[in-house]
Amino acid sequence: MFDLINGLPVHPLVVHAVVVLLPVATIGTLAIALRPAWRRPYGLLVVACTAVATALIPVATSSGEALEERVGNPGEHAELGDQLIWFAIPMLLLAAALWWLDRRAATTDAASAGRATSLTTMRAVSALAVVAALATTVQVYRVGDSGARAAWGDQVSSSSSE
Repeated sequence: MFDLINGLPVHPLVVHAVVVLLPVATIGTLAIALRPAWRRPYGLLVVACTAVATALIPVATSSGEALEERVGNPGEHAELGDQLIWFAIPMLLLAAALWWLDRRAATTDAASAGRATSLTTMRAVSALAVVAALATTVQVYRVGDSGARAAWGDQVSSSSSE
């Protein structure tokens, strides 16, 4: 199912969607974690973008396994790609928690005790979201770099033209 479309491997097509959407999702997660005023207008968009990117990761790994049967083992790239979902899921959950907590805070009574607890919770979730977004960014880079090396490492020379 995730092998070929019009004779082209599905993997590079889907991977490009993940490589674009997941970094956009990390930027969005960082934005709503660090700028509380942006949570209400952009929070749902960030959660949706992160959800789509996260949903595409298993498609990318499945299509990668199909491509592996055709071209051979990509080595470290396959292992790193399999790990990416475990970075994206926490980021998705934390972005969703930020959005939900912000909505809840807007609708609840502004009692001082509840507000202090809400602020402490929001700060903790924001800090975790920043860590998750940065970790996801690093992992996306590692997966992409290893994939580029697997695909192009032997075909592109690093010698300079004189």
